Amino acid sequence: MFTLPFTQWLKRFRSDEAGTVTVEAVICLPLLFWAIMASFEFFELHRYNSARDKATYTIADMISREMQSVSPSYLDNAKTVFDTIADDNGENEIRVSVIKYDADADRFTVVWSQTRGQGPLEPLTTQQMQDAHGSLPIMGDGEEVIVMESRSIYPPLFDVGIGGNTAIETRVLTSPRFAPQIVWDDS
Repeated sequence: MFTLPFTQWLKRFRSDEAGTVTVEAVICLPLLFWAIMASFEFFELHRYNSARDKATYTIADMISREMQSVSPSYLDNAKTVFDTIADDNGENEIRVSVIKYDADADRFTVVWSQTRGQGPLEPLTTQQMQDAHGSLPIMGDGEEVIVMESRSIYPPLFDVGIGGNTAIETRVLTSPRFAPQIVWDDS
């Protein structure tokens, strides 16, 4: 076997059909197992992301239809609704902001911004949004938009190359529907 040059031995090994099921199983089963785990993990990550998208859209739509002022207890309950729709015990965080456009100054100002949950999201400031033309829609003078953002950490079940604790972030922009503005009430 070792008297043949390596390339000839490799060609003979490749064309040899006298293999056993055990050798093939030793080679294929770990790959098959990894493929099944990776498929499960990728599907679960997609489901996790989809649930957060739906929850974010729901809260944004809920706030956009509000005709009364929004209070801290309203946002606390909105976070509870978000967690219920997301359907897990994960670490979820939401940020709701109302942004107003001033056409004369060609800049955006933050009317109010609030966060709920634990994580790195902070309330938006006017300085952060002044020149946000690339991330906000074209708006008329004095028009307001609701920016609903969510952030969750996806803890993978298996290590298949996704990485540990992937951040899932969703951002939804919507206009107030039944009132010209969404008012914040601290009480």
